[in-house]
Amino acid sequence: MTNKSVEALPVQAAAAAPFVSFPELIEQYALQRGDTHAFVCGDTSLTWATLAQRISAVAAGCMSMGIRKGDKVALLASSSIEALVTFFGVIKAGACIVPLATSATATALLSMLRNSDAKVLVISNDMRDLLGSISVGLERQFHERLVAIDFEAPGWTGWNDLLAASAANSRSSGMPALDPEDDFNIIYSSGTTGDPKGILHRHGMRYRQAARRSFGLDTSSVMLLSTPLYSNTTLQPLLATLAAGGLTVLMPKFNVPEYLKLCERFQVTHTMLVPVQYQRILDHGDFAGAKLSSFVLKQCTGAPLDARLKARIQASWPGNLREVYGMTEGGTTCILDADAYPDKLGTVGKAAADHDIRIIDDAGRVLPAGEAGEIVGRSPYMMAGYYRQPDATQKFYWHDETGAIFHRSGDIGRFDADGFLTLLDRKKDIIISGGFNIYASDLESVVASHPDVTDVAVIGIPSTQWGETPLALVVIRPGSNMSEETLRQWANEKVGRTQRLSALEFRQELPRSALGKTLKRELRAPYWKQ
Repeated sequence: MTNKSVEALPVQAAAAAPFVSFPELIEQYALQRGDTHAFVCGDTSLTWATLAQRISAVAAGCMSMGIRKGDKVALLASSSIEALVTFFGVIKAGACIVPLATSATATALLSMLRNSDAKVLVISNDMRDLLGSISVGLERQFHERLVAIDFEAPGWTGWNDLLAASAANSRSSGMPALDPEDDFNIIYSSGTTGDPKGILHRHGMRYRQAARRSFGLDTSSVMLLSTPLYSNTTLQPLLATLAAGGLTVLMPKFNVPEYLKLCERFQVTHTMLVPVQYQRILDHGDFAGAKLSSFVLKQCTGAPLDARLKARIQASWPGNLREVYGMTEGGTTCILDADAYPDKLGTVGKAAADHDIRIIDDAGRVLPAGEAGEIVGRSPYMMAGYYRQPDATQKFYWHDETGAIFHRSGDIGRFDADGFLTLLDRKKDIIISGGFNIYASDLESVVASHPDVTDVAVIGIPSTQWGETPLALVVIRPGSNMSEETLRQWANEKVGRTQRLSALEFRQELPRSALGKTLKRELRAPYWKQ
C-alpha cells in the first residue's frame, strides 16, 4: 500500500517545520509565558522561567564535568522534576541523553552503558538497588562522573552541586549551537530480556515529530503522562506538549485513584496510556464518579487495544479516542480515530500522514490488500540507526525498487480494502502447526470475547505430532466457576479446524513489561526447555 511518493515524504515534512531546538523553545516560552507552569510532578512544579534557568545550570554543570557536544549522558531515574531538568539540561549542553529502563536487570543496564559510551551517569536513590552487583564496577568506570539526584554517597556528585557548578557557563551564549543532525537521545529497545539495541534519534527528527501538531495541542492543553520517562510512549507526547507550550503532568508511579484525582485537579485535556492502564481505570470503583469532561483526546499505544475495550472507553469517557500503532524506531505509524470509524475498532487504523506503509511476503514482494505479511514503512520520523550496531541496522531495513529505506516492524498484518490495518501477530510469534500458520491474535480475540475472561495470551508449545501447537494462558474474573476444559471447548467451536487450541491453562496474572506488553518469551520458556 503506497500513500504518497516515497522520495517526497521527508522533503515535504522537513520543509513544513523549520528547525528549533527544544532548549530554544523553552527559552522562548520563558520569555512569553514565564510565570506559567510547564511541568508538574507530585508536589513539585516548574514554571517556564524556572525550567529555563535550571536546565542552563545543569548544562553548565555537565560542561564543568568535561561533557562536550556529542557526548552521551545516561539517566537512570523515576519520573521527577529533577530527572526532567537533567534530561533537557543534558540536551542544552549539546550532549545526547540516554534514559535507561528502570525495569531492566543489572546485566542489561551494564550492556546499555557499555554500548552507549556514556561519560556521565545520573541516577535517583530508588534506582540504586537496581544496580546490584555492578555498582562497584560502575563507581570505578564513572570515577568522578556519577551524579546523585536525591542522595549523598562517597564518590557521587550531588545534583544540587551540579546545578551550582560553573555558574559562569550558564549563560546561553556559552552553550553550543544545536543542529538538526546532532544526536538527541538513545532509547534502548529492551530492558528486561534480549539484547538491548540503542535506538538513536536526532534533533531534527524529534522536532519534526513534535511540531506536526498531531495531538491537537496548544498553550491551554494539559497532558497527563503516567508511563516511564525512558519510554517513547512518554517522550513523544511530552515533547509535543512542550513544543505547543502546554502543561505536562507526570506521575512517578501509576495508580488509578491518583490518576483520576489528577484529571480533576488539573482539568486534563490529553493523555497517553497503554491498554492495561485503560483496563484498570475502567474496572476501578472510582471511575464512575470521576469528573472527566475536560478531556479532548485520549490516546493508546504500546500494545493492541481490544475492540471491546475501545467501545467501553468511547461509551464512558469523554473526549475522542485514538489508537496509535508504531515503533520507537519510527516509520510504521498507523492511527485509528475510533470515534470517526466505530466500525473499524478491530483495526489499528490507517497509515499516518507522511507515512508509506506496505505489506511484504518472506521474499520481500509487496502484497495487495487482503493478504497477510510483514508490515514495513517509512516516514520523516525515523531513527538514525541502532547506535554502534551497523549490522543490526542493516538487517532492520527493507528496500523498495527505488532503493528507498523502509523499517521492518516484525509484525504481521493486512490492509483491508479501505486501507485499515489489522494486526495479526509478531512474525517470531506465529505458530506453525502441521504446516499451517496460526496467528495468536485470532485465537486471543475469540477467547477474550468470553465474559469470564479478563486476560489471555496464546503461545506455541512443542508437539510431536504437529511440530508446535497453540496453548491459551487465561486469567478469568474472580468468582467464575468456569473450568479450563469448558472454556477450551467453547473457544474451539468458534475457530477453524487447524486453529484449535490443544490446551488451555488458567493463570493468576500474565507477565507484562512496564508498558503493558505481554512477555510471551517468558511464557514460552518453560515449555521449550530441553
